[in-house]
Amino acid sequence: MAFQLPDLPYAHDALEPYIDKRTMEIHHGKHHAGYTSKLNAAIEGTDAAGKDIVDILKNIDSYSTAIRNNGGGYYNHDLFWKVMAPNAGGNPSGDLADAINSSFDSFEKFKEEFQNSANTRFGSGWAWLCLQTDGSLKVCSTPNQDNPLMPGVGCGGQPILGVDVWEHAYYLHYQNRRPDYTKNFFNVVNWEQVARNFAAAK
Repeated sequence: MAFQLPDLPYAHDALEPYIDKRTMEIHHGKHHAGYTSKLNAAIEGTDAAGKDIVDILKNIDSYSTAIRNNGGGYYNHDLFWKVMAPNAGGNPSGDLADAINSSFDSFEKFKEEFQNSANTRFGSGWAWLCLQTDGSLKVCSTPNQDNPLMPGVGCGGQPILGVDVWEHAYYLHYQNRRPDYTKNFFNVVNWEQVARNFAAAK
């Protein structure tokens, strides 16, 4: 089975005013669609064909650069759409909130570290919140379409939240003001989904 472009779980304009309709149309319909089709082309005739995307990424050193770049792009964006929602934001609760407070001392300190990781990523990439094997949470960033599932990126663990800091994710609305974008990202974070990701990763 070829990989399929997942539908957005909300309308293109649902995240306004924080993420605009036109950006979402291009980001999902062009960029994510492009990663999906190029991933399918890259795995054709290889032993990656038919494998789960997580299995591919965890063994990415066995595959081509095209599979790495497009497989990362496929997975990263699929997670990204799901961790956002209209009428979201606010603060996490329950076990996730406890884990954030334990790992970062407070939610505000976590936000500060997460935004700093996103804002200081040189060029294109992602910032992540990851569950570690010891149960703690860690913030880190990766270049390009790399992600924490890939070995050797210096950012291990299971990603439960990610923000895209490629310019195509924000430039139409924010131009070069990446810190404004990453700050406003917290107005659309779907903490219920992040909590589900956290529970599944445990």
